[in-house]
Amino acid sequence: MTAPVEAYQHPRFARAYLRGVELADRRGAADHRRRLLEGLSGRVIEVGAGSGANFPHYPAAVTEVVAVEPDDTLRAHAEREARRAPVPVSVVAGHAEELPGGDAAFDAAVASLVLCSVPSPPAALAELARVLRPGGELRFYEHVRSARALLGLLEDAVVPLWARAAGGCHPNRDTLAGIQGAGFEVDAVERFAFAPQPLIPPLTHVLGRAHRP
Repeated sequence: MTAPVEAYQHPRFARAYLRGVELADRRGAADHRRRLLEGLSGRVIEVGAGSGANFPHYPAAVTEVVAVEPDDTLRAHAEREARRAPVPVSVVAGHAEELPGGDAAFDAAVASLVLCSVPSPPAALAELARVLRPGGELRFYEHVRSARALLGLLEDAVVPLWARAAGGCHPNRDTLAGIQGAGFEVDAVERFAFAPQPLIPPLTHVLGRAHRP
């Protein structure tokens, strides 16, 4: 059972996110997005498209992007960004646990700073596997639980407060293990520390690609 529509609306967080995404991109996230998307081709589904910050980085070989975003505030901004994207982008209302499109409908899928906040990562990853064709790529860029023991325990401790303040975000998820547990084969992954805002300590991020066997 998926969460009710209201669970995906976080207008206060969405407004803060819009203010912060440009700064994060200047601090290095824009390059992360570029590397995330380079080499993609064909029909792509992007889950949790947010404000559309990935759209300028899609390569010309991509024939279509279906960008799924549940939050009304972020989706309205993404629709404006889609109009000036270098490839065709359709922004649609929806959420990761119930994706549009039939089985094996897409050549690639993109999950960018979203699997930390979906209500059910296993359900979201199962849906991504469903809509990807066999051999199709999953590109992922996520912040995850720190491998440093004390920092990881701190991330565990702050989850209830952090999730309420940050649109359902969980800073302690082991997303790479979740991707592998969903049946994807990981082809490449980079792990690094990155602070998207000046007052936020560096968080562990993973950026990589996997495929559906």
